[in-house]
Amino acid sequence: MRVPIVRSCLCWAISAILPLSLMGQALPEKPGGAILHTQGGVWVNGYEAHDSSAVFPGDVIETKPDSSANLSLDGSTVLIAPESVSKFQADLLELDHGGVSVVTTKSFKVRVNCILVVPVLNEWTQYVVTDVNRTVQVAARKLDVNVEHEGAPGKQAPEPQPSQQRASVHEGEQKSYDESEVCGPAARPTSALAGISPKWIAAGAAGAGILIWLLIHGGNPKTPASPAVP
Repeated sequence: MRVPIVRSCLCWAISAILPLSLMGQALPEKPGGAILHTQGGVWVNGYEAHDSSAVFPGDVIETKPDSSANLSLDGSTVLIAPESVSKFQADLLELDHGGVSVVTTKSFKVRVNCILVVPVLNEWTQYVVTDVNRTVQVAARKLDVNVEHEGAPGKQAPEPQPSQQRASVHEGEQKSYDESEVCGPAARPTSALAGISPKWIAAGAAGAGILIWLLIHGGNPKTPASPAVP
């Protein structure tokens, strides 16, 4: 009878001590990913992606001149235009070059350098962001978006007033921002996207085509399933 009792005591002691020993090791969080839909001509982290590929925060997405990609995640859908380079970050997309059209009910954001585009409401919002030749254009299709200017390490200038750090683009409006003026001179390859092949980043000649393509096809992404969708 003593052996089972000893075993039970040992099991209880181990179960009580083991979690305490693990408390010093924080388990890494794993934010939700997304599904990338494409019909070819799209790369993820330098490898060609297949239809319905899973992407996770930190993944870099590149599209060929004649290819686009559709990024689907909880409450949001992002259409990535041809000749675009972007980095997925769970609740936002870092756009290095090209253009995206966003449909979201959960305030999915787009960042271009120090410029951050944020939906005003957690309701069905659609907007387009393009970045070509260091000119950022923001078009609000459904509801308003705010354009916030975050810290720009490369720019030595007096800190702007709060009124200069945020501007609204109202539904139906389109505004342009000079990236060099807002964020400072282009930095040398130090960003997470710096290692991408120059053939994608140097596609400035097709910039006007990207904007036109988005204006025509920007409404194609499936709207997120939500009662807020009209």
